[in-house]
Amino acid sequence: MSGEGPGRRRRSGRGSAPQLPAEPPAAPDASLTASAAASAMARESVPLSVRVAAAWSWRILLICLGVAGLVLGLAVAKVLWVPVVVALLLTVLLNPVVDVLVQRLRFPRGLAAAVTVVGLVAVVGGLLTLAGQQIIQGFAELWDQVQSGFQELLNQLENTPLGIDGAQVDELLSELGTQVGENSGMVVSGALSVTTTIGQVLIGMVIALFCLLFFLKDGSLIWAWLLRLLPQNGRHRAYEASRRGVVTLGSYTRAQILVAFVDAIGIGIGAAILGLPLVVPLTVLVFLASFIPFVGAIATGIVAVLVALVDQGPGTALAMLLIVVGVQQLEGNVLQPLLLGHAVSLHPVAVVLAVSAGSLAAGIVGALLAVPVVATINTVVLYLHGRDKFPYLGLDPGGFEAELRKLGGAPAQPRRRGRES
Repeated sequence: MSGEGPGRRRRSGRGSAPQLPAEPPAAPDASLTASAAASAMARESVPLSVRVAAAWSWRILLICLGVAGLVLGLAVAKVLWVPVVVALLLTVLLNPVVDVLVQRLRFPRGLAAAVTVVGLVAVVGGLLTLAGQQIIQGFAELWDQVQSGFQELLNQLENTPLGIDGAQVDELLSELGTQVGENSGMVVSGALSVTTTIGQVLIGMVIALFCLLFFLKDGSLIWAWLLRLLPQNGRHRAYEASRRGVVTLGSYTRAQILVAFVDAIGIGIGAAILGLPLVVPLTVLVFLASFIPFVGAIATGIVAVLVALVDQGPGTALAMLLIVVGVQQLEGNVLQPLLLGHAVSLHPVAVVLAVSAGSLAAGIVGALLAVPVVATINTVVLYLHGRDKFPYLGLDPGGFEAELRKLGGAPAQPRRRGRES
């Protein structure tokens, strides 16, 4: 056995490469080692809670700056985006009317859209004309009641320990007139700003009607063209998300119209029973303001109570207040959950913040449009993150492909790799 050992060792080592001595490890760079040690010492010297707070702070700061920039941009460009959003809301509401005209009466799509827009203008113009006539007819009587109520208040103040008499009130009114005369420049500038605002409103109305006409006529083609700008892999998913958003927008619009109608009828009937003046303008005002959540209901309720107070005194005002509170409780606890339900599920805090941001961006119109826009965005984002609020809609790949074919841009078939059989 002792003779076989060296031969075996020679046979095993005959074909193997000679073993080279291992290279010593490279010496680390002194500068890198020093910087790593310094950073480690810095991390150890700063507590973990402070590092986490700093990391969250700059991220939250960037988010706040982004939101502030978005709100500022919306405020600057409100003449453009507000009419477009109004046209979208009206498109969702009036699109079934156009479909009925096309399918039942065999109207061309363009003619059906034009007839629908003209009908909308006629209805809204008729309501505003009726409300304006009622205001003109009842304003003189209401103004006389306001003057008599003011005089009665002065008479009551004369009998109080304050000792306010008519001469002091006349002096205050004359001083007020003098101040107005001295600041006539500010009054003129305010009138010019009001004129500018009216001009912007008229321009916005024209843009909204123009967009509404073409949204009703070619809305699906316009949306398909926009989706075609996205990467091909994400087009169909964006299309399905947009279908859910349209359902949310339509549900909110129809439900809010019904809620506003119930509010207006309830408060209008209550005002008529109490014998208040300006019942029709008050009803129209309640209907329009009810589209602004929370704020609109409170504002119109205050107006109704003030009219009752001026017209018939505190007792009638208290009765009107009870009517307003009852109608608003019916809206908030019964109508809103029943009609909106799961379609527009926003937390009250989100609603208040959305209304505030909308009012900062575009005033009353922004507050009016904030909730439906946020609800639609919420539905779209949830779907893109895997939560479908409307699973009964399913998938509709054929609808999007049909719209793309109308544009001459049907999705290309993916290339097959390798040899085709």
